[in-house]
Amino acid sequence: MTRYSILDRSLVRAGQDPARALRDTVSFAQQAEELGYHRFWVSEHHSVPGVAGSAPTVLAAAVSAATSRIRVGTGGVMLPNHRALVVAEQFGVLESLYPGRVDMGLGRSVGFTGGIRRALGHGLADADDFGERLEELLGFFTGKQQTYPGVHAIPAEGLRPEVFVLAMGAGADIAAAHGLPMVIGNGARMAEAVARYRAGFRPGEWAARPYVMVAANVAVGETAAAAAYLQVPEAWATAVSRTRGAFPPLSPAAEILAAQMSERERGYLEEARAGQIHGTAGEVALALEDLVERSGADEVLVTMNTYDLDERLDSYTRLARL
Repeated sequence: MTRYSILDRSLVRAGQDPARALRDTVSFAQQAEELGYHRFWVSEHHSVPGVAGSAPTVLAAAVSAATSRIRVGTGGVMLPNHRALVVAEQFGVLESLYPGRVDMGLGRSVGFTGGIRRALGHGLADADDFGERLEELLGFFTGKQQTYPGVHAIPAEGLRPEVFVLAMGAGADIAAAHGLPMVIGNGARMAEAVARYRAGFRPGEWAARPYVMVAANVAVGETAAAAAYLQVPEAWATAVSRTRGAFPPLSPAAEILAAQMSERERGYLEEARAGQIHGTAGEVALALEDLVERSGADEVLVTMNTYDLDERLDSYTRLARL
């Protein structure tokens, strides 16, 4: 049976502050647990007006404390922004406090702008040695790291949170080479990357076989039109980020659709909506069956967000029933 999980980036709503978005994330995790989702992940973004999720391990700790069964993790911690020792220590603390429930999802992205990268103290080139940084990080858990002799990550050493690599750029090949589960978006090159990952996978002490999690924006509604409507706010914020350079807080779909758009904005809006899955329960069930068949996914990571929290919960409740 394919597992279903949730990634929540703690998106800010227009007229609300980031603190409200973080509290909403914790509440959403509790709802996700009651609905039976397998994992609940949070993310890392810096200096983005519409995204409050900037410190994923801190937020994961709050989510873990507010829940009791659901796995909690990061989608992901951007390893180039951090020292491997500190990341190991943070996840060691999480795994010690919430044993058997912690996921360490890792990505290779750096800050979106030059100013953010300077503030973080890392440049674009730092993403190129992601494989070496990953090896060092894993070594702090196994006790085999040799970069800093005599240095131990306490309490991480000897612990085993589940580790995932976000397949951005060369991520699929890195995940395969290190014998780790992979997370990939439902995009045009998904099938090619998954095939490459499976072919190159090397079993090891972290995973005995390939494991693929596909991230997809999925909305379920009473009608197909109602479901598609839920996806407008986030798609529009993505379009705005492409045209104006900043991802804004989410606005109601009615306001967005009633506003004047340039051809460029409309084009980016349609591009942001490409690949999204929406429809009635029956239509979404068929679409997900096709996605799993095409990707061979072991798990689907649902990323859908919208302006109205009650409408969001209704969609995830309908999806959970499938």
